[in-house]
Amino acid sequence: MTTAVATRSRVWAFVALTKPRIIELLLVSTVPTMFLAQQGLPSVSLMVLTVIGGTLSAGGANAFNMYIDRDIDAVMNRTKGRPLVTGEVEPNEALMFAAAIEAVSFVWLWQFVNLLSAILAVGACAFYVFIYTMWLKRTSTQNIVIGGAAGAAPVLIGWSAVTNSISVEAVLLFAVVFFWTPPHFWALAIRYQEDYAAANVPMMPVVEGHQKTAMQMLVYSVIVWIITLVLWPISNLGFIYLGTAIVVGALFTGGAVQILRETDPERQSKLGIRYFGFSITHLTLLFAAVAVDQLVGWGVG
Repeated sequence: MTTAVATRSRVWAFVALTKPRIIELLLVSTVPTMFLAQQGLPSVSLMVLTVIGGTLSAGGANAFNMYIDRDIDAVMNRTKGRPLVTGEVEPNEALMFAAAIEAVSFVWLWQFVNLLSAILAVGACAFYVFIYTMWLKRTSTQNIVIGGAAGAAPVLIGWSAVTNSISVEAVLLFAVVFFWTPPHFWALAIRYQEDYAAANVPMMPVVEGHQKTAMQMLVYSVIVWIITLVLWPISNLGFIYLGTAIVVGALFTGGAVQILRETDPERQSKLGIRYFGFSITHLTLLFAAVAVDQLVGWGVG
């Protein structure tokens, strides 16, 4: 292996520690929230600065997560290829990397956005690392329910970046992502139930079984749908958003019904991974509709 190839491989190993695909999903909720907070197009420079700070913060949290979970990752087939398991990155390197980019994130947001956004970002990281990763993930079937608060924090960061405050609209958007997270993740856990069981991680499908998990997924999907509809009049959003919320909410809920009605474990597993994929589309379309509505200006008022 040449020096250039080896260097590139090392760089990508550190990038992998940040879980880029998860960060992409978090940013899907951040930027449209900024549109709603601004009630139009926010400053492009502010959006870029906020996205950079948020990316660093989420990346640091994910790197801490990989450092702590390296024992679990080594057991699960889905995660055996992660850098700390393969040895591409040493544990101490990962820990220092996580701490460094988290510190840079805080300073970045404080200096270029505002202190509230910086505090929210580092608070979300601390919650994800200490409450979810180190405690709940290994001890409770409600791990992803409570832990989902960290994944919903980018909404608050995006809102505070524009307004330097938190409002009812921001809390409702936070609630959308918070209640969306359990069915999204449980669908994946249904597919990888054996992996979680082997690693002794008490995900709901492992402890409670598929049917009870599917019922919980249905309950949460309905809650998400209701919150998205409540958001419409309160946030002065328009009919583009309303139509999108109705359609994707119906499909999101309908997918949970399909999983609940299916009794064959193999078929249920396939439906679970399909639901997991659609849940990402659901959140993306919903928040995209928020941004488009603000640009078009078709509010209810």
